[in-house]
Amino acid sequence: MQVFCFTIENMENIRELLDNILNKDFVGGTISSPRTKGQIQKIKVRPILKREDLYFQLESFTKTQAFHENLRPEEAAEKCTSYMEEFKQMQMMTKTENHNIRISNKGKVTIQSKKQQGCNRQVNMQHNRAKKYILEEGIAVPFLIDLGVMTQEGKIVRTKFDKYRQINRFLEFIEDILPQLDKDREVTILDFGCGKSYLTFAMYYYLHELKNYDIRIIGLDLKSEVIKHCSQLAVKYGYEKLAFLEGNIADYTGVDAVDMVVTLHACDTATDFALAKAIGWNARVILSVPCCQHELNGQIDKENAKMAPVMRYGLLKERMSALFTDGLRADYLEREGYETQVLEFIDMEHTPKNILIRGVKNRKLADNREHWEQKNKEIQECTAFLKVAPMLGRLLDDGDRK
Repeated sequence: MQVFCFTIENMENIRELLDNILNKDFVGGTISSPRTKGQIQKIKVRPILKREDLYFQLESFTKTQAFHENLRPEEAAEKCTSYMEEFKQMQMMTKTENHNIRISNKGKVTIQSKKQQGCNRQVNMQHNRAKKYILEEGIAVPFLIDLGVMTQEGKIVRTKFDKYRQINRFLEFIEDILPQLDKDREVTILDFGCGKSYLTFAMYYYLHELKNYDIRIIGLDLKSEVIKHCSQLAVKYGYEKLAFLEGNIADYTGVDAVDMVVTLHACDTATDFALAKAIGWNARVILSVPCCQHELNGQIDKENAKMAPVMRYGLLKERMSALFTDGLRADYLEREGYETQVLEFIDMEHTPKNILIRGVKNRKLADNREHWEQKNKEIQECTAFLKVAPMLGRLLDDGDRK
């Protein structure tokens, strides 16, 4: 193996390298380590074929979204070179070589190229590659079989593929927060409004069976028949630390400490009670998919002159009220010391209830009084303008969290 390393003071050699390697032998690459906390976190590069013509797909990632553009080789080389004015590192692979480009804080560029002896990587140039799911097709999973999502042979039932995608999408959110869960002790997870519990079973299977976490999951719901059925399935699968209880979110006091709270499609203010409970327990992680946000819709004055062009129409008022509800929920979590994201759960074509609020506890934020006061001021200004009093705010400010 031979290593070539040299230093330059400008971008010309980066562009020359990219012009040479962005061809049919290119495998893939990543541009990372942004110089400042901008919107784009990293860029992935891969070759694709469109009607037998070679293009390069640049996939740019923000904290919550991914954007794609397909460029011809020369355009891709130019765009990647320009990105290096904002990033510190680029790693590129061809069938036989690795190229690592680093830029120091002083602007000095170092390019290191290594030949891979006896290596001839395969390149997948399909424009729409098959997605790799966490729960792979072909591996039979008992709860997916009982749900009718999967056959005994592990094949996905065609009419249930949307449900299969939704389950895997949810597990991707779980995968993102794994570093927040302690592997040296039992982790307690509460699933408020668990319903038929296909995502509850998915959590247990993924964390306990696939990732070897010592977890205890409690599913809570008001429907006795659903709880009875889910309890029977937990026994059937041998999930000893998965329990289902009948009860109301607002009244639940069965635990003193919780690591993660999940609330999926809890109707209207039931979501607020679940979030308040989670904050009261200092839960490390909160995952919430709100549903049926009626509360603010009943409070907002549709005659408000400044908002009348939107609020006078019932359908638009309903949708705007739902967005205000979830935006304020996210800000309340921020105020209480959570790093919060509002993410797309599943595609809009499948359901309009597709927003997931994810909060991860940040101790520094939680202990920062100035942060609390700033976020509280923003919330008060928004609620005063709308003339609303959200349930979550009342619960938190009244101290009714447990």
